[in-house]
Amino acid sequence: MQEPALGLNLSPFEDHLSAPRGRGRLRHAPHFGEAGGAACGDSIRIALRVEGESVLDAGFDARGCAAARAAGSAAVELVKGARLLDAARIAPRDIAAALAGLSAERRHAAELAADALHTAIGKACADGAPALTPAARRTLVAMSGGVDSAVAAELAKRRGDEVVAVTLELWSDPANDGAKSCCSPQAVRGARGLAHRMGLPHVTLDLRDRFGAQVVDHFVSEHAAGATPNPCTRCNGLVRFGAMLELAQRLGAGRLATGHYARIARDKSGPLLRAAADTRKDQAYMLARLAPSDLERLDFPLGELTKPEVRALARAAGLPVAERPESQDLCFLAGTDGARFLRRHGRLHPRRGEIVDLRGHVLGEHAGQHLFTVGQRRGLGVSASSPLYVVRKEPDRERVVVAPRAALATRRVELAGAVLHRSGGCVDRVKLRYRSEPVGCRVEGDPEAGRHARLSVELEDAVDGVAPGQLACLMSGELVAGFATIRPGAGTPSGERRGAGRERVLARG
Repeated sequence: MQEPALGLNLSPFEDHLSAPRGRGRLRHAPHFGEAGGAACGDSIRIALRVEGESVLDAGFDARGCAAARAAGSAAVELVKGARLLDAARIAPRDIAAALAGLSAERRHAAELAADALHTAIGKACADGAPALTPAARRTLVAMSGGVDSAVAAELAKRRGDEVVAVTLELWSDPANDGAKSCCSPQAVRGARGLAHRMGLPHVTLDLRDRFGAQVVDHFVSEHAAGATPNPCTRCNGLVRFGAMLELAQRLGAGRLATGHYARIARDKSGPLLRAAADTRKDQAYMLARLAPSDLERLDFPLGELTKPEVRALARAAGLPVAERPESQDLCFLAGTDGARFLRRHGRLHPRRGEIVDLRGHVLGEHAGQHLFTVGQRRGLGVSASSPLYVVRKEPDRERVVVAPRAALATRRVELAGAVLHRSGGCVDRVKLRYRSEPVGCRVEGDPEAGRHARLSVELEDAVDGVAPGQLACLMSGELVAGFATIRPGAGTPSGERRGAGRERVLARG
């Protein structure tokens, strides 16, 4: 290790160049981050040793210009011996300030050093290295860089909480438009910059491997099997919230707050999700897979607010994202479409098959059943005297079955993989799509709370286009009483014998 040059009239920049702090130290440490590379020719690697609440040691290596070496050294000096949460506040401006400012052409070095530092902090946190003393008023807030999560953090600050921000990096694909994704590397940098502007420490968790295995692979396999999955509900239930709640515990945070539009209510058995006050923005469906035990540590500050009220709060707080438009794409589809994505990541290439009516008469051809969903009308490529809709898919035969709209109607839905938080007798409504209204229903057999391989639900009113693979949110009034997955054979199209539909389901297992 080289110490600062003493007794010499050097600028901070020259000082770090002549006596770089920690260069080459911790070269083999597991918690490191790298930034830069071939595109700019400069790269910085920063490694940390985190124990308890502090960064006990730090080291760096750098290639390229003098500014990269100086920025790496300055970052090490800032972070070594610091409290972890103070290190998580370090922004490019702090690294530049430690060097007494950087010119515009050298500013990128501070940004690279900050990226490397925060990647290292994220790895340490993901590995369980920190162990902060629990603090009841410390709140971890999930920040995507959008207005909703920013206002959630602002509201937590206003009630006097010590707020720590976390952003999840879930997907990175050069074929995507990272600027439109909520979980890309670009989104992570934007969310971190927003958190630092708000004076908050920020942690990034890289969950790309887990997301790929639990969400993207499932998305591809379900399409290949003829279903239409909802990846967001799966991500929330199996990836995002579990990782963030684990991080909250390591950071000693008493709760995790997010910008979702949902509420939490209690009955005699404990907490349950409740629909948001603004029914147009309600996201309880997207959170339906969360376990009631998780709700004990969750907070949804926007649950009683409308979107215009949230934007007004953001404007009043001077948040730069107050007018930011909402993302309409799945995070891993931003800038692309489902067909191209499935070709690239699932090798689901065009595969010609038949479009048939309910009697099996061939009406046309298609380029792959995975490109269609039950209830679809546009893009069928066949003509008829009345509009036709997809009523069923037969992936084993590569067939798409179409019929007039009346054939979509069903009053019975078959479910798989059900979880009931309360007994089935409490369920009086079911939401079959995110953007649909709940429908009155009854769960057959009054099953007990717990897991059920199969359930059947009778609807009070017929519903069109119940799509296998979608999540069914089972509700008791405004409360989420459970969830399940709609399975093939969910509804029996008009004109078919009801028993025949059930036989097909049983035959497929």
